[in-house]
Amino acid sequence: MRWKNVYQVVDCHAEGEVGKVLTGGVFDVPGETMFDKRNFLMKHRDDIRRLCLLEPRGSVTDTLSIVLPATHPDAQLGFVSATVTEYPVMSGSNVIALATVLLETGILPMNEPRTDFVLEAPAGLIRVSCQCNGGKVQSVRFTNQPSFVYYTDEELDVEGLGRISVDVAYGGETFVMVDAGALGLALEASEARELCAVGEAIKSAANSRLKVQHPMNSQVTGIGQVQFMGPVARDGSIVTSRNAVVLSPGRLDRSPCGTGTAARLALMYARKEIAEGETFIHESLIGARLESRIERVVMEGPQIAVEASVEGRAWITGLHQVGMDPSDPFGTGFVLPDTHAWFPGDEGRHFF
Repeated sequence: MRWKNVYQVVDCHAEGEVGKVLTGGVFDVPGETMFDKRNFLMKHRDDIRRLCLLEPRGSVTDTLSIVLPATHPDAQLGFVSATVTEYPVMSGSNVIALATVLLETGILPMNEPRTDFVLEAPAGLIRVSCQCNGGKVQSVRFTNQPSFVYYTDEELDVEGLGRISVDVAYGGETFVMVDAGALGLALEASEARELCAVGEAIKSAANSRLKVQHPMNSQVTGIGQVQFMGPVARDGSIVTSRNAVVLSPGRLDRSPCGTGTAARLALMYARKEIAEGETFIHESLIGARLESRIERVVMEGPQIAVEASVEGRAWITGLHQVGMDPSDPFGTGFVLPDTHAWFPGDEGRHFF
């Protein structure tokens, strides 16, 4: 065997969403902050993402966390997340998977019944608290960077739908938020392909019409994801709802989406649908659930924002090495649009 690159990867899923963790083979990359390291990987070492996530070694449903030394003195480790198309500055499901892998493989020491530590994401510091028993991480709760609303009740003209009303909120990624019922969608698994196609059309229209720029980081721009929101139900201080998040360039998040849950909490708080400290349970199309709450209300630059905590579970599914033979004609990987509900005009940007 004559592999050019060898990476140690732990396979994991968080509430159904695949979150691979690259624990060996990348010791560090240049950058004074984790955001700088993300940019370096994106511009100069994208071969790592392509090798681990794209076909024929990966899948369109895979995501990846690359473990790196932290740059902030309060963090124990840092990470950069990647998907088949991009490098989000934060990913909630990846944090849940990463925390589980770090403790269950012994990279960080596990203390029972609870282990607390801090991770450094490109978006900033993420506080993590894990419930542990018998060597297993029973659940992971992370406290996100501030989440806030950019737009409410904006009108969009969407091809095939006509004029619709949307909101835009940030929860570590930026989401265009849509009332599923207003479009006649019940958020059932049988609608998965339709949700992706409609979602990509909405995202394209939103990016053409609505400009967003993070108030504390001018490099974080654009609307990356679409969240279809189900109706809200309340039982005392417990609020529940279903959702479907369309990830670029057109596939569903299997989990209720950690950053999407934080964005939903920001929007619900702005609409006075939930109060600080109340429990919000978010459910995906496969029945996976995340439990969350608003820990406190803060300011993010000029924006009223919420610090949301999100709790979920993850399970390790495998351990393997990823490598590339120098003679492999598909060493840099590929993705075909038959596996995405892409929107016309996007295919040249995302594929091959």
